[in-house]
Amino acid sequence: MRFRSKRVLVTGGAGFVGSNLVRKLYEEGADITVLDNLFTGNLSFTGHRAKFTKGSVVNYNLIADLVKDTDIIFHLAARNIIASTKYPVEDFKVNAGGMLHILIAAKAYGIERVIYTSSASVYGNPRYLPINEDDPLTTLNPYAASKLSAEHYCMAFYESYNVPVTILRYSNIYGTNQSPSNPYCGVIAKFFDAVLNDKPLRIHGDGEQTRDFTYVDDAVEATLLAALSPKAVGEVFNVATGKETSVNQLSILISSIHDATQDPEYIDRRDIDNLRRRVLNIEKIRKYLRWIPETSLLNGLSKTYSWLLSEE
Repeated sequence: MRFRSKRVLVTGGAGFVGSNLVRKLYEEGADITVLDNLFTGNLSFTGHRAKFTKGSVVNYNLIADLVKDTDIIFHLAARNIIASTKYPVEDFKVNAGGMLHILIAAKAYGIERVIYTSSASVYGNPRYLPINEDDPLTTLNPYAASKLSAEHYCMAFYESYNVPVTILRYSNIYGTNQSPSNPYCGVIAKFFDAVLNDKPLRIHGDGEQTRDFTYVDDAVEATLLAALSPKAVGEVFNVATGKETSVNQLSILISSIHDATQDPEYIDRRDIDNLRRRVLNIEKIRKYLRWIPETSLLNGLSKTYSWLLSEE
């Protein structure tokens, strides 16, 4: 087991990706502590696998108390893009300020590794596809601005204080534990919720906007490898599939899995719908960490569908 006897702290560990990460760390023998304020998290997803502390990364004293007994920090706690756009001050306090608190504590206590899960949102609308890690960055909303600010703090602490950090830019993660009951869930969970309730899939805009959808188990494995490899220190990696899918194509796949016959309903774009195309280059993470995604979109959607049925 790769994390046997390792003491790990997972911020946001009761959330969608965090709870899947906790499950895998438990299987790998880690001694896990979860910090989550349960704003969108669900404690039942974490279960018996970890010691749980309810609280926020904006509380530095709490962070310091947890970090002092930790070897590795997986920092996933963040405000969601919708909540961030609506409440930019809170977004900054959590996404940027919380990262700073983690880094200060990591420096103080000599942490072995800090893994920060950022977002492909920092790229904005790219000039070229697929997107490389060193391409220009454009922040189109407060969420992207705060996530990028946190990245800058990571690199500043790495360069100034030698804090061993790794940045992962997740692209549209989906899968088990992403509950449609969460108002901030992604498009895949929303689409499945619609077909399961015999409602039309609501598509913002013309549906030709594209994303690079990544299954959560693949993202978790990339996250674990980043914590294990010395080649990952001080680096930024895309975590994606390298495959571009339109929302219209996604709606067809999800409808076919459920045998849904309703036509989609096209509605107005939202404030956050200002990104036209996204597909990421994953050559760097393949080369450095020997990671490639193993789950096709159809297979991942089928797994997600089976999980949703089991939760009903």
